[in-house]
Amino acid sequence: MQKSKFSAALCCALFSLAAFTACSDDDTTTVGTDEVQETELKAITQQYIDATLHPTYAQLADSTAQLFDALHAIKLKLQNAPQTLTDADVAEACDIFIQARANYETSEAFLFGAATDFGIDPHIDTWPLDLQGLAVALNNTTQIREMDSYADGHAGDPAYYTGDAYAGNKLGPELLGFHGIEFIIFRNGAPRTAADLRGTDRYEGTALEGKYSVTGVNELIFATAVAGDLRNKCWQMEVSWNENAPADHRTKVEEDMEWPCSVAGTGLSYGQNFLLAGQPGSTYASVRKAVEAILEAGCASIADEVGNTKMGKPFTGEDKNYIESPFSERSLFDFYDNIMSIENSYMGGRPELRNESLSLHAYLQKYNADLDTRVTEAIRTAKARIQACPKPFVLYYNASQVEQAIAACNELDAALSEAAQWILRN
Repeated sequence: MQKSKFSAALCCALFSLAAFTACSDDDTTTVGTDEVQETELKAITQQYIDATLHPTYAQLADSTAQLFDALHAIKLKLQNAPQTLTDADVAEACDIFIQARANYETSEAFLFGAATDFGIDPHIDTWPLDLQGLAVALNNTTQIREMDSYADGHAGDPAYYTGDAYAGNKLGPELLGFHGIEFIIFRNGAPRTAADLRGTDRYEGTALEGKYSVTGVNELIFATAVAGDLRNKCWQMEVSWNENAPADHRTKVEEDMEWPCSVAGTGLSYGQNFLLAGQPGSTYASVRKAVEAILEAGCASIADEVGNTKMGKPFTGEDKNYIESPFSERSLFDFYDNIMSIENSYMGGRPELRNESLSLHAYLQKYNADLDTRVTEAIRTAKARIQACPKPFVLYYNASQVEQAIAACNELDAALSEAAQWILRN
């Protein structure tokens, strides 16, 4: 409701003791009292934390820990009994990677907060991979030794592994995170074989073919170190948002790594800060400002990135190498999962935890049905048009369907921004 129309709204109240109808910009919106709306929005933000944000980060934390364990086990086999390594071992690690990757991509609608404040997103998800820098690092005996280090007396024990800290501190973002690992365990959209990793990688099919050669052992030492750092950073996001995150995750982040994990100057977790919106101590002036963050800083931002950066840069020719997940050939899955992160945020939770009655969808459906229809249709269309793009994106990034998917993401961005501003004003 526009504040200047408050008097007119009071007149309308004569016809209803519980709510009133006010003339909005399009003369179609039914708006409740401020107290009712505040209560509704608070319940929605609680559902958002409980059914979208916390469980997504928990699954991400668990899957990246599993990825580290799987790669560490492969590394030990290559070092101690290479013939025992099987294709199934590598394929299992790839499956875990895919799940961890999906968990991260479905978190990208809430990169505001810890992921941004602590520089976590660029640290673990920068692309394109610096392939030449990787080749140099993998032939650096000092770096390889440091990435294969353990606490004294505990060699080979993943609980005492220290190469993760070295990787996180000494390697640049163009080598760290998902995409460095991706290159080690995938090629041309498929898991590498055990024989590949037992041998020497000469970078066949890349611009570096014939210039570098790297042993599979060194590749897995690198992948293990980077996976450990990836796990640590994902635990930092989890712990930063959820004060009740597992104790061992908190110990790793706060004590071992000595990383920050609360909102600066408040001592609050990001989840506590968010749910206290409008109250003393919170950095959010009102619950509407918290909702604006969900829709604008979170959802609209990733819709814009998918359309204009992830797909747009290669499609327009601005940067044909700016392709996410090219080695696993799962770019379109990443983009789709980004839109799912928007859907989960807007519709009341991840599918298995969703409660649409406590969603921004239900709120707008009640108070501005036309705008809700625009948002829900934009989500549906963006998902469908991404799915319609030919696979793999790394080969077909200039297809006409990509242009249509970009347009759908731009419409989603615009609809979400309008929803954010409408809720902020009314």
